[in-house]
Order: sequence, then C-alpha cells, then structure tokens
Amino acid sequence: MTEHSFKSPFLKDVAERGYIHQCTDFEALDNALQKEPVTAYIGFDATAPSLHVGNLIQIMWLRKLQQYGHKPLIIMGGATTRIGDPSGRDESRQLLSDEKIEENMRNLQKVFEKFLTFGDGPTDAKILNNYDWFKDISYIDLLRTYGPHFTINRMLTMDSVRQRLDREQPLTFLEFNYTILQSVDFLELYRREKCTLQLGGSEQWGNIINGADLVRRFTGAQAFGLTSTLITTADGKKMGKSMGGAVWLDEDFLPPFDFWQYWRNVDDRDVIRFLKLFTDIPVAEIEALPMAEGADINAAKTLLADTITQSTHGEDVLAEIHVAVLANFQGTSGDSVDGLPEKTLPRGMIQEGQVHVTDIFMASGFASSKGEARRLIKGGGARIQGETVQDTEALYPMSLFAEGPVKVSSGKKRHVALKLED
Repeated sequence: MTEHSFKSPFLKDVAERGYIHQCTDFEALDNALQKEPVTAYIGFDATAPSLHVGNLIQIMWLRKLQQYGHKPLIIMGGATTRIGDPSGRDESRQLLSDEKIEENMRNLQKVFEKFLTFGDGPTDAKILNNYDWFKDISYIDLLRTYGPHFTINRMLTMDSVRQRLDREQPLTFLEFNYTILQSVDFLELYRREKCTLQLGGSEQWGNIINGADLVRRFTGAQAFGLTSTLITTADGKKMGKSMGGAVWLDEDFLPPFDFWQYWRNVDDRDVIRFLKLFTDIPVAEIEALPMAEGADINAAKTLLADTITQSTHGEDVLAEIHVAVLANFQGTSGDSVDGLPEKTLPRGMIQEGQVHVTDIFMASGFASSKGEARRLIKGGGARIQGETVQDTEALYPMSLFAEGPVKVSSGKKRHVALKLED
C-alpha cells in the first residue's frame, strides 16, 4: 500500500509526512485503525537522564496517534535498561545502578507530559514500567515459558545481531536476551491493555516482529509492528548531536536558547522535511511556504525553531529567545550577553592569571580539543566580545571577566556567555 491508498487518517498523515519505513501488514493495520481506537506503545530505556532530538520522532509517533483518536502507551524500561539494547550499537551499553535507572526514568517522564495528554480517558496516554512484570519472574520460568518460541537461527538474522558479528564486535549473552524481554513486553501489554501495535525506529524491526509473533503464539490475536526510517540530516549525520554535544529535550541539560539555535541552524535542505516530521503544521501549509534563498529560507527556519521549541519548552521561552536573537544576530548589541546560554570557564584552565584562547573556546563548547579550537580561529569564525580572534596562541588576562560574563562566538549564529567559575 502507498500513502495515497491508506484510509485511516493516522496512516495517511504519517505516511505523507515521511514517518513510515516498514509495517508487518499495512492493509490489516489500516483496517484496524478505521474500526476502533487502537492502543500502541513505544519503549524507552532509561540509559540517559534526558531524551534528545533523536528520540523526538518516536514521541511524535505517539502524539500523532493520540491526535487521531488512538491510545498511546509509554513503556519505561526499568527491566530492559538493566540489560542494554544492542540495536544499532557496536559495543555494549554501560550498565547502570538501580538508583540511576530510577532517577533517569523520573527525568524522562517530564518530557512526555509536554507532548501528550495523560489521564484515564480511552485515548489518554499512560506510562508503565516493564520492571513491574519482570521482577517476579525467575530466570528458569522465563526460559521454560518463552525460550521455546525463539530460535538461535532466527535471532542470528536480526540486524542488531548480524551487524555486530559482521564487524567482529562482541555480543554478550546478556544482550542476546534483550529481544526476548522486549517481545514479552508486547505480550504483557496485549494482556494488560489490549495493545496491538508497537511503534519504533527501523533498528527495532527484529525485536518488534518477534514480539508480534509472540502475541500471536500465546493469544491467537494479530499484533502489528510499524517503524520509522532512521532520521539523519542532509549531510548524513544521525539526529541528536551537535558540535556542543547531545541536543537534549530537557532544559536542565540544554538551555532552550541552545535548543532553538540547533533548529534555526539546520541545513537548508532539511527545513521542509523537519517541518513535516517534527511539527503539527498541516503538510499543505508547509509545502506552500516560499523557499527561495535569503529571507524566505530564514523565515522557514525560524518557523521550524519556534514551533519545536514551543512544543518542547513552552511558549513563554520564545519571547526571551527572540530578544536575544535580535540583540546578538542583528547587531543591536555587539557584545551583549543578555539571554545567551551560560557556560563556565573552570579555574583549572587559568595559569598565572591568564587563560589560553583555545581553553576559552573549549569551555564555551565550540571545540572539543585545542586543535579544533585552533582550526576555528584560523577559519576566521572565532570571536570574543565581538572581536575576531586571529592569534591561535593568545593569552587573555582574568580582567577580561572583571565586569561579568564574556560573549564568545563561533561564526555568526552561535554565541554563549562565558563566566568564570566561582
């Protein structure tokens, strides 16, 4: 089936926006979505204290599902995080303590509340923890109950396993169990919530079809899997990273101004695609946007940044961001630090009352090494207090910070307020 032949509003919209990669049975799922509200889930392991923009497509899956009258479930991986998903990775994930997993799960839940409506209604979102059904299952019971339904032959064909082995990277027995646990998740959610659809990224395809098969084997019911393509930028990079590190969705880990800048600075080729994927703006309106170079493309980028920032951080932050943009990008205040994200210069970088210029740009998050900082300077994109830096070995006195934070810039669009560590 194609996007033009779908009849259910949910599938028609997400297909037109470019979400869909694979489905276990397009026609049967399309029919099911037309008959009654469908309950669907996505699992999120608590491997980090925040979600990042690479997770945003999964959140938008659930948001779209709810907008079209279906019920989204969020499964927190209280159990599966303790094992680690090998999908899309060349090495094992770091194992976290139980306390850290619990802390991470609490942080992640704050993000979902900004995108979804929670409650007790038929289409209200719900958060569950898979530790609740795994904590009382012994390993022997797990093996006897579910082990006979998984063959090593089939598991070796899964991309997450085959790619690791092809690259001669070790795959631990612990990780090899992950697909079994994720499959049991699907079965438990069918039993508890009548959940018949699992959504996820394309790297989850093997886990998803195993789960749908387990539901069929134990209950006779048809369950579905639907995946999105791996979202990359126009230059082929995976979503979720910037020069300064991960682009977190939680303002405690990335200031809203930095988050806004990430979207405002996307490649011109990505603007229309990202507006379709990450906003609720109707597709017809997006495609009608003027996209000529100059003012038109910049207006579209601002629309993208404003819309996603408002969804993620609330409308209140936009006014402050726009003031900072006006002051720092349009030249109304060349060395103003008002509204800029703050960074801290560690006192350990200070030697005999001076700080090396490369340390300033490393502390600002614009370079990960002295060599990278020197390349930035040689390229003419490094500025301090509005003045272009030309000497890659310059030393700055501590008096630079006498009146407070200093404006440090990388290019014309990236700025921070660098303050001295207390």
